[in-house]
Amino acid sequence: MADQELIDALRDAEAVRFGEFELSHGGTSEYYVDKYVFETNPDCLERVAAAFGDRLGDVPRLAGVALGAVPLVAATAVETGRPYVIVRKQAKEYGTGNRIEGDLEDGDEVVVLEDIATTGRSALDAVEALREAGAVVDRVLVVVDREEGARELLADHDVALESLVTASELLDDRV
Repeated sequence: MADQELIDALRDAEAVRFGEFELSHGGTSEYYVDKYVFETNPDCLERVAAAFGDRLGDVPRLAGVALGAVPLVAATAVETGRPYVIVRKQAKEYGTGNRIEGDLEDGDEVVVLEDIATTGRSALDAVEALREAGAVVDRVLVVVDREEGARELLADHDVALESLVTASELLDDRV
């Protein structure tokens, strides 16, 4: 069931826009959920962190996908007192050369936090990087699931996708 207060907060912050938008995977959409609007709005960020915290269960470590999920995972870590790592899209070519920033031990159970799920490719890339580093990952929590295949892609890789809000819920009575 949708978190109506979160939906209202996202709408009030004007994080949902209508028009013609190109998405990161190359497709187009008549609406756009602007993650930077809700990630930089203290009320939205606080609500997201609390909602993620309520759904974490006993998983001891969090992971956020750079760049978009970093504010989400940081706020959730503060909310819950859990440590987190940041998963880069690719390893750095300077400094430490890390793809995963933060402490991660072999066998650590991790839940990935993500902003928007469309195809699920970004979340799956993060899951695969974490698994290659020895983490146990079977769940991704996302703020908004656009309902365009992410759940199915992740399920094919033994990962459950849980959303705080679906696009259908967010757009109900708006389109």
